[in-house]
Amino acid sequence: MKFCTLLAAATTMVSMAAAATLEPIVMKDRHFFGAKSGKPFFIRGVDYQPGGSAAFKKGSDPLSDINTCARDIFLFQQLGINTIRVYSVDPALNHDECMSLMASAGIYLVLDVNSPLPEEHLNNQEPWTTYTENYLKHVFSVIEVFSGYTNTLAYLAGNEVVFEKESAKTSPNYLKAVVRDMKAYITEQVSRVIPVGYSNADDLNFRISLAKYLECGPVGYIDFFGVNSYQWCGHNTFLGSGYDKLVEDYTDYSLPVFFTEFGCNESPPRLWEEIGSLYHENMTNVFSGGLVYEYTQEANNYGIVDVAKNGAVKTRKDFMTLIDAYEKAPAEPPLPAGATHPTRPEKCAASDDPIYDNIVANHTLPFTFGKDMIKNGMGSVVTRGKLIKDISQRATTYNVMIDGKMISDKTVKATHSYDGAPLPAGGHGKNTGGGVGEGAPVTDLPDGASSAAAIGGFKTTMVGSLAAVAVVFGMFL
Repeated sequence: MKFCTLLAAATTMVSMAAAATLEPIVMKDRHFFGAKSGKPFFIRGVDYQPGGSAAFKKGSDPLSDINTCARDIFLFQQLGINTIRVYSVDPALNHDECMSLMASAGIYLVLDVNSPLPEEHLNNQEPWTTYTENYLKHVFSVIEVFSGYTNTLAYLAGNEVVFEKESAKTSPNYLKAVVRDMKAYITEQVSRVIPVGYSNADDLNFRISLAKYLECGPVGYIDFFGVNSYQWCGHNTFLGSGYDKLVEDYTDYSLPVFFTEFGCNESPPRLWEEIGSLYHENMTNVFSGGLVYEYTQEANNYGIVDVAKNGAVKTRKDFMTLIDAYEKAPAEPPLPAGATHPTRPEKCAASDDPIYDNIVANHTLPFTFGKDMIKNGMGSVVTRGKLIKDISQRATTYNVMIDGKMISDKTVKATHSYDGAPLPAGGHGKNTGGGVGEGAPVTDLPDGASSAAAIGGFKTTMVGSLAAVAVVFGMFL
């Protein structure tokens, strides 16, 4: 379809949707729903980290510059997406304008809490050296800032942490410990439940075993599982791509599952035929949509737009084919009749159970270094974000070219209203896997015991980590 037709259609949709209300997204069983409407919420979006995560540095991030945000949110609206994923942010910056503009466009955020900078991620080979008070200070600061926004959909505790044999030994229980700590902080300091999950590498060796390990137990379990998948390439089918096997792998999984990255680039331009299956009843009982990898063109050749040094943007062919694919997919996929709701295992299987094949499933978690921060919050360190109630419609000053045509009206259209009131003080008080909400250990370690001591005290094999130095930012550039 030609872009002029698409833009006209998008303008019509915007005017029709002007009365929509942005609502928090909640989980029920294995799906996401609008908290007020009760409608199923399927993620349709893109991964967004202009410059790539390897280029991330203090003092700037994708959600702190309103001119850049306005440029890209305008293009997000042309795609018709409802969610973006951001890999790294600086919690010291102000994100109110960008998050408010996203909210006015009905766009939610899935946010990684790590960055590639020192003391802002875990070394997945030796996690005990980086699971520190300063690391948790960064994690909690990110949560403190972004929990103020209604359109913060979820947090990711790690990306592709387990990716080979060594990290499969040294990562799982540290990953679970960070999930525990994040949930404890949210319980004590945030008045609504915000899901915490994990983004898994595209590796059959760990796809099922790690998902099972992170699903179980009374403490440190995830709320959703993200799958990075690049297996549907070029012209393919639900069966030929192996998507049927992927669905089968998670049919009995109790938590929401969605693609945190997808989009094989072996046969450019990408046609996005997998989107037809992703939002079809073949998959919607198990999968809750997905995020295309990625928005900006970087060295690894996955981008759907090119960004010039002067900030000008022009779309690639993949952008136009993605518009077409999303347009053909149902805007609100229904849950299939007879949708199943497996029960989450509150008790984990023994560490040597075959379901944990290829990983070390140690169920002893290291003692937290975040107890005081969990109890007292991070309000003295960072400022909680707040949606700006009456943010005006914005238009970027950067040039935008779509399908070879220079766009004159680049205004982000307000399609959603939202409540700009700040969150009530205090936490929601529910135990969602953060222990007692005080960061207490789940082992019998004495108060103040170190992570290294915990490793030495394991009865079986040692384990541990969360977000690798170069791997948490695994697909990175």
